Amino acid sequence: TVVVIDAIGEWDTISIWSATYNKFPMMGAYGEANYVKLWSQKYPHSIGLYYSAMTGRLGLRPQDEEYILMGMAGHGKNATSVEHTIKNSLVKDMADIKFTQNLHTGVDKEFLKDTDEMDIAASTQAVVEKLIDEVMARAKKLGKSNNLVYQGGVALNCLYNRNLGKWWDKIWIMPNPGDCGSSLGAAALVYKKHIRWEHPYLGTDIEGEYPVDELLHELSTNKIVGVASGRAEFGPRALGNRSLLADPRGKEIKDQVNEIKRRQKFRPFAPMIMEEFVDQYFEMPKNLPTSPYMQVVAKCKDPETFPAIVHVDGTSRVQTVPKDSTSGVRQLLEKWFTLTGCPILLNTSLNIRGEPMVDTREDADRFEKEYKVKVCS
Repeated sequence: TVVVIDAIGEWDTISIWSATYNKFPMMGAYGEANYVKLWSQKYPHSIGLYYSAMTGRLGLRPQDEEYILMGMAGHGKNATSVEHTIKNSLVKDMADIKFTQNLHTGVDKEFLKDTDEMDIAASTQAVVEKLIDEVMARAKKLGKSNNLVYQGGVALNCLYNRNLGKWWDKIWIMPNPGDCGSSLGAAALVYKKHIRWEHPYLGTDIEGEYPVDELLHELSTNKIVGVASGRAEFGPRALGNRSLLADPRGKEIKDQVNEIKRRQKFRPFAPMIMEEFVDQYFEMPKNLPTSPYMQVVAKCKDPETFPAIVHVDGTSRVQTVPKDSTSGVRQLLEKWFTLTGCPILLNTSLNIRGEPMVDTREDADRFEKEYKVKVCS
């Protein structure tokens, strides 16, 4: 079963598909795929546009800073009255995903006037989770598979994604599920063959060995270091090749990294962890035992030891790094664990808020000079 939820795909804003593949038993490979659309919702009725409209209401940039709204949600409470106002004012039909107005143009700045912004964020998130639940319930009813492929920009809502396991046994979310991921789909269409996904490191290449020992030295002495090595990640998550890394222990680290990145202090950072240790430190969601692309949140079992990577609600957006990872960050984690007994590093993107990611060696040199953080390549 394939579910796509975004702002505006084409005219479809939500679509549910049945997908079957012709398998060649002798080769163990998949051939031609057959997709049948089972249901869709049309513009302007859009879960993505709803979330973007509320992003704008909070003074953030729509179609850009929805992730900040997610971070704010943990600091607020889902006030029944606020959720009720959102539903009554904006949602016409929960089950059929219909809205009372075209939210492409946003909501009035006076909407929920004098309401705490953190509570607005929490209630916005609560409503979006119920809307996505309605889509998943419909998909489960219409589809014949217990396996889910989930796409579209809304699939980046890692707070909701922890709930997917209550509907599906096996779950695949492409590491770049939003608009940018369409580039891979277009390439596959022209290629006319099945593409075997191996890893997300498909971008600009900074050649050379992953600087494990240099990174380890910086982490041991200065606690924070940047890395720009190998091919850049394809997608919105830094996964070790264009990352700002830090020791996740100690209360001062979170504020130091937020200051470097010029972000709001309430925003959390993500942990990367050796995959085999994840169950010791996090309560992973049902049917999502690993998270190699940082797509779900999980409850941290020891938040007092790792305050830098735990949000105010006790959750972390986990990245699990398997033994066969193609990134040298796996070797770094192994050596870090040998040195410290800690299998976790804080991981955030190597950029400053409002600026693009460090991509080339020249970008890394500028970052190091301007922000006084060592960047190893």
